[in-house]
Amino acid sequence: MAKVIPFKGLRYNVDKVGDISNVTTPPYDIISKAEQEDFYTLSPYNSIRLELPRELPGDDEQQNKYTRAGETLQDWLNQEVLLREETDCFYIYQQEFQLEDKKAYIRTGLIGLVKLEEFDKGIILPHENTLSKPKADRLQLMRACNANFSQVFGLYDDMEQIIPNIIKDYCSKYKPDIAMETDTVGSVERLWAVDSSDFIEKVEAVLDDKKLYIADGHHRYETALNYRNELIKQNPNHTGNELYNYVMMTLVDVDDPGLVILPTHRMVNGIENISLDSLMDKLGENFEIEEHNIAGQATEEKGEIIQTILDRKGLHSFVLYAKNMESIYSLSLKSMDIMKTLHPDRHSSYLDLDVSILHSLILDNLLGIGEKELANQENLEYTHSIKEGVEGVEKGEQQMTFFMSATTNKQIQEVSLANEKMPQKSTYFYPKLITGLVFNKFR
Repeated sequence: MAKVIPFKGLRYNVDKVGDISNVTTPPYDIISKAEQEDFYTLSPYNSIRLELPRELPGDDEQQNKYTRAGETLQDWLNQEVLLREETDCFYIYQQEFQLEDKKAYIRTGLIGLVKLEEFDKGIILPHENTLSKPKADRLQLMRACNANFSQVFGLYDDMEQIIPNIIKDYCSKYKPDIAMETDTVGSVERLWAVDSSDFIEKVEAVLDDKKLYIADGHHRYETALNYRNELIKQNPNHTGNELYNYVMMTLVDVDDPGLVILPTHRMVNGIENISLDSLMDKLGENFEIEEHNIAGQATEEKGEIIQTILDRKGLHSFVLYAKNMESIYSLSLKSMDIMKTLHPDRHSSYLDLDVSILHSLILDNLLGIGEKELANQENLEYTHSIKEGVEGVEKGEQQMTFFMSATTNKQIQEVSLANEKMPQKSTYFYPKLITGLVFNKFR
C-alpha cells in the first residue's frame, strides 16, 4: 500500500526573513495577478518568487520565470535564507479557521513524502480529471528547481484513530515551531517539526496498509509522476529510493473534525432567448418544485433561507434564484432512474453526486452548458458564497444561480474507489494549504 516517509525539509530562517507570515502564500492556482504583485512587495523572500514567479518582457527558453525561480532557490540556500532540517521529520500541520457562520474549526494533518504510484495500482486514488496546461507549467518549474514548494492534499482513513491520537498527544506536550496568522484567510497556521523515532515509526506503520485519496492537488501529483518518469530515463543507476520518487503531501484523516468541504454554487449568465416559465416547466419533469416567497427580504436573509432549505432537503436537491424573481425555488430530484438512463455506463457513485445531477439534467440538458462550454469557461461562474450567488443575480451580473450542498467525504472515497472522475469544481476543501511553511528539495 502507500509508502509515507519523513524528510529533511527546507524551512525559512527567521533570523533572515523575520515574520513568517510575510513569506507565505496561498497555492499558486488561486493567486490573481494583483495578489501576485502584493506578495512580491510584501517581502523580498516571499515564496511567490518560487511558487509563482513573474513573467518578464524578453523571457525566452534560456531565461524565464522558471529559471529565475531555480536561481532564487539556490541563492536563498547559499545565503541561508532557507535551512535544511538536520534530521528526517514528519511535520504536524494545523489550521484553525472560521466559516461565514463564525463557527470555529481546527484541521490537523501530517506532512510527509508519499511514494509516487500510478493511479491504476489503486494505492493513490484521484477523483478529478486534470488539464494539460497547468501540468506543463508545474513540470517546467519542477525541472528548474527540483523541488516541491506546495503540498498535495491527501486523505487517509484511520478508523481506529491511531494517528490522530498520536498527533494530539504530541501537540499537547510541545509548542509549535511555527505559529502565524494569515491575512488572506484569517486562519491560524501551526507547524511542528517532529523527528522522534517513536512517532515516526508508529505513523509509518499505520499508513503502510492505507490507500490515499487525493483531495486537492491532482495537477501537482501528476506532474511529480511525469517528472519522476523523466528522471528514471536519465538515471541508469535508478533504484526507486531516490527522493524524486516521492512527492510532498499533507495527509488528513477523513474523520478529522476540521475537514470542511465547501459547496460550489453555479452562477449562469449569457444564455439567450431563455424563458423562466418554460424552464420551470421543464424542471418539473424531473424535480419536485417548491416555491419560497422572499419578497422584501434583505440579501443576508435570503441567504439564510437558502441555507436552511439546503440543510432541510439534503442531497439531490438544489435552490434556484433567478433574475426578476420574487421567489426562490427548491428542486428535489424525483428519481435516480433518469440519471441511470442518461449515463448507463457510469458507476452509481458518479450518478449519486449532486454536481453530476445538476450538470446533466439542468445545465447541459436544459441550458445548453455542456462539456464544450465548460472547457471554454462560457456561461458559468462559480462561488462558494451564498451571499455572492444572491448578489450576482440582484445586481444583474448573473441570470440565475443554482445553490447546492457540498460533496461529502464519503462520496469522494466512493468515486475514487470506483475509478470514476467527478466533474470540474466538485470539491473545495477549505482553507487551502499554505505555501512556505516547509519545502521539499529532492536533488
